[in-house]
Amino acid sequence: MTLLLSLFAGALVGLGLALLLVRSLPAQPDALATLERINPEQRNEQLVIASKDADVRDVLGSWALRKTALPGLGPVPTKELALLQIPLYRFFGEKIMYGLIGLILPSILTVVLWIGGLSLPFAIPVLASLVLAAVMFFLPDYNVRDDAAAARKDFSRALASYIDLVALERNSGSGPRQAMEIAASVGDSWVFKRLADELARSRWSGQPPWDALRTLADELSLPELADLSDIMRLSGQEGAQVYATLRARSQSMRTAEMNDQLSEANAIGERMSIPMSMLGLIFMALLITPALLKVMLGG
Repeated sequence: MTLLLSLFAGALVGLGLALLLVRSLPAQPDALATLERINPEQRNEQLVIASKDADVRDVLGSWALRKTALPGLGPVPTKELALLQIPLYRFFGEKIMYGLIGLILPSILTVVLWIGGLSLPFAIPVLASLVLAAVMFFLPDYNVRDDAAAARKDFSRALASYIDLVALERNSGSGPRQAMEIAASVGDSWVFKRLADELARSRWSGQPPWDALRTLADELSLPELADLSDIMRLSGQEGAQVYATLRARSQSMRTAEMNDQLSEANAIGERMSIPMSMLGLIFMALLITPALLKVMLGG
């Protein structure tokens, strides 16, 4: 019982130190408060969205953005979150959940070891809780960047098909905006839906469609989409014939994608050769060992 109380006290001490660390950070501007000053209705809508999802991550993230300085702990992958369409409050809520899991897990493992008859010094679970909580807190950053890299590859592949469709629509006599909107309505993947939403938003706001795609490309770090917006700007503002240019751009994107796939396949092949070589060495050792033992034993 004394050990259990010590473990519980160690977990509380670790949690208190973590809270003190957060409170000691320099205060950051409250994003939700700033949003309220600009547009109170939009802030209320953001909070309603968090409550409608009925997700623990959303509740924790909304609280953290209002009450703590968590954004000051490191760079926020804003472009990656925008690409994956993950709200900022949900991202921070996930970081808090991971951190809490890392804070509690060593104490649970220590109790399991104690039940099995192995006792650890008091400082070990406390230190392990703090270290694991810090590591787990930054794990969602890695996950978001990894998922965003995969999403950018998917976007590139789908964008090559979209450019071909735009080229065909332009070749058939459609205007620049009409060609871009019709091409976006053909596909049902998330890339085509994202382009269709952006084009529809630009139509209602009166913004040229190529400017809308350029803004989206800058926000999400998508250089291929920026190239498409530049080509369509030439077509819309100067009336240039862009069919051949669009087809050449889509072909170059496919060639680049094929080269990347070949490079990845070669790298995987090289990694696979290592275990095969090890198996060969083990087989040779099995063949040689009996003869060596016979010579060493003098028989």
